Amino acid sequence: MSKISLNDIKKPIESELKEFESHFRKSVESTVPLLDKIMHYIVQRKGKQVRPILIFLCAKMFGDINKATHDAASLVELLHTASLVHDDVIDDSNERRGFFSINALWKNKIAVIVGDYLLSKGLLLAVENERYALLQIVSKAVKDLSEGELLQMEKARKLDIKEDIYYEIIRQKTASLIKAACKAGATSVTQNKDQLNKVADFGENIGMAFQLKDDLFDFGDDVIGKPKGIDIKEKKMTLPLIYALNKADNKTKKKFLNYIKRDSENPRKVKEIIEYVRGSGGMEYAHDKMMEYRKKAEDILSTLPENEPRAALFDLVAFVTERKK
Repeated sequence: MSKISLNDIKKPIESELKEFESHFRKSVESTVPLLDKIMHYIVQRKGKQVRPILIFLCAKMFGDINKATHDAASLVELLHTASLVHDDVIDDSNERRGFFSINALWKNKIAVIVGDYLLSKGLLLAVENERYALLQIVSKAVKDLSEGELLQMEKARKLDIKEDIYYEIIRQKTASLIKAACKAGATSVTQNKDQLNKVADFGENIGMAFQLKDDLFDFGDDVIGKPKGIDIKEKKMTLPLIYALNKADNKTKKKFLNYIKRDSENPRKVKEIIEYVRGSGGMEYAHDKMMEYRKKAEDILSTLPENEPRAALFDLVAFVTERKK
């Protein structure tokens, strides 16, 4: 098992990430005291920063990090944060990364407006600096993300998600923004279409692996950042569950689908589903699929310029698929 840490991965871009933090803080400032207070709260509770790391590493792999790279990182983070704030309202979630969510502290109405504000700040940043190529890349990701969310909601009502639909949902919901981050970073320093397409494909594959790892956590034994079974409670059909139900006989399948449909808040029934999935080979199947996406990402990366940022990206691929939370 890899002992790679995010701090090791950040080394080639350490100074750039520090500069980005002040760049991002400046990009969310507001003269409205309440809004400024909320922005300060958001900035102080940043997550792993996987997307900014990808942006700076993908840029540095091809050239020198510049103002456009910083704009790309701020744009992606602004739109990503906006989507998270709105997600917490939709999911009625009171927690984000171990802290109170915006809607938990300031209620839904304010949270929705905060999400809109972040979105507008991202659009203004791009337009005012004439970063139209970056805006196109990130806007496409936000469109995909919205479609993925709605597709998942539609399927959650019927609980009829097939494996190919599941891949389409996670491609749109998660991989699209990671793909955009990689491509936006590279676009800030190069116009080589072949290289940009490769970087985008790399991002999509690492994004798919990232989401599969998250879905495995919901059924795992590791100490994780969210309670086990939360996807089941939210009626989200993830790959380990889809595989287990496809292998089940009709009676068992019907029983568990009824649990998800009607009793997803019942801890005993959720535990029974988790135990069934773990015993059915669902975990192993999803892990193998995750490793297939990891291999695709590594194969693409091996065709890109060999340097320190590329080595860090290889480490990041390993980190994403081997992390404990």
